[in-house]
Parts: sequence; structure tokens; C-alpha cells
Amino acid sequence: MNAPMEKPEDHGSGHAGHGSTTSYLIGFVLSVILTAIPFYLVMTHAMPAASLIPAVIGIGVVQILVHLVFFLHMNTSSGQLWNNAAFVFTLVILGILIAGSLWIMYHLNMNMMPGMMPAD
Repeated sequence: MNAPMEKPEDHGSGHAGHGSTTSYLIGFVLSVILTAIPFYLVMTHAMPAASLIPAVIGIGVVQILVHLVFFLHMNTSSGQLWNNAAFVFTLVILGILIAGSLWIMYHLNMNMMPGMMPAD
């Protein structure tokens, strides 16, 4: 006998990692709001620059978390163990890369300042 034809929407059903339309809409709305807030803050000069930059960076981090939860469906379930391990490894490598780059640039700046070179 012939096996019944699979419908495209049936393929992958039963996987708990897929989100619903509601979760995608919530993620989209949060993403739009988290994009509009820094845009508003920058365009209206609502805050001084010294506090604006950390605010924009903080909102950016929150938006990254929204994308991870609502679009990439990352959570603390046991099925996500390898995904979470890979994500933590990526964060560690990025931290080393950013901290190392800042450390190198700081020391290059300090060593290249005028008047710091020994006199001949």
C-alpha cells in the first residue's frame, strides 16, 4: 500500500521548539518598541550623551534577549543544553575578543602619546 502523503505543515510537528504565531507577534512588537525607544532618545536629545550611550547599549542588550527568547526559542529546558552551551561559549569568546581589543588599544594609546618616547 502507499504511505499517506505528508503535508508541509505536518513536517516538524510535535517539536516543542517551534513558536506560535502569538509568540512571534509578541517578539516583533517588543523588537519594534525596543528599536523605537533609542531612536527617539537620540533624535530628540532627551538625555545627555554621557547617559544616552549606556541607555542605548542597555536597550540593545534587552533586544538581544528578546530575539533569543522569542525568535530563536532559547530557554533553560534540557533539550536546549547544547544550544545554550554553544551560546555561552560564543559569549566567552566575544568577551575575550572585546576585552583583549580594548586592552591592546588602551596600551597602544598610552605608549604612543607624545613625550613618552625616551630622548636620544
